[in-house]
Amino acid sequence: MKTRVTEMLGIEKPIIQAAMGWIARSQLSSAVSNAGGMGIIETSSGELDAVRAEIVRMRALTDKPFGVNVAQAFVRDPSIVQFVIDQGVRFVTTSAGDPMKYTAMLKDAGLTVFHVVPNLAGALRAVEAGVDGLIVEGGEGGGFKNAKDVSTMVLVPQVVAAVDVPVVAAGGIVDGRSMAAAFALGAEGVVMGTRMLTATECPVHHNWKQAILSADATDTVFLNRAGPGPALRALRTERTTRIEKEGAPGGIFAEFADTQAVYFGGDLEAGVALTGQVAGRIDSVTPVAQIFEETMREYDAVIARLPR
Repeated sequence: MKTRVTEMLGIEKPIIQAAMGWIARSQLSSAVSNAGGMGIIETSSGELDAVRAEIVRMRALTDKPFGVNVAQAFVRDPSIVQFVIDQGVRFVTTSAGDPMKYTAMLKDAGLTVFHVVPNLAGALRAVEAGVDGLIVEGGEGGGFKNAKDVSTMVLVPQVVAAVDVPVVAAGGIVDGRSMAAAFALGAEGVVMGTRMLTATECPVHHNWKQAILSADATDTVFLNRAGPGPALRALRTERTTRIEKEGAPGGIFAEFADTQAVYFGGDLEAGVALTGQVAGRIDSVTPVAQIFEETMREYDAVIARLPR
């Protein structure tokens, strides 16, 4: 398959891995790149020394293209941008902030820049900033969200109709069927987040993976719609159900009490496990390469069945 996204990024499959904090590091990201997609190293953890080491480590684990996400709301040291440039990274996604902040600097250094947007206004702002492409994120996806969420089904065609740059769909993408739907809406690539959580190479604890396998599509919850701070979608647990009902008096970030215990210790009540609604469609822990092969095969089969 060739789209503007695969051509720009030099990848075989139009699949980008979500930049999940603490998780999107070299173990998972190199497996994604080696499988023909675009592996992404995160910065939203704020652990920039560790992130720098992970970027360097990627060079030893893959000779395929990979990218870095600059999550502006969480990156307090802007020197990470220069470090990414100096490391010869060719692709950056920017998110959680104004695309005007770093786009010109990154593009002047020869990088390809995609910005993550939750609505049409954000998309137009990013295009004005000069980005090469957009990651258009529907509210059904896991992670931090705009409080005024719009579904992928509505948002992607709205943005595609208004811009000329390539659009990558995020939120609700888990397999070839959902990828075909995204392409029918006008996307030229997709992002997988929750599906990557259940990849064999993903370092999160088995308890989180098993909770996803056991989940229905209704087993996530949209939190903090009234703020302050960002809204988010997470796995439904006793903790997140309480937040849904009572709010977060100490602020939403206080509810991420012990992220390491959740992500890597398997205690899903110690914090918040960011998870998308597609948890209800995942039933196996599978290697990244197999996920991608099955996705592309199903995509081809779905497209072949459509009426001409």
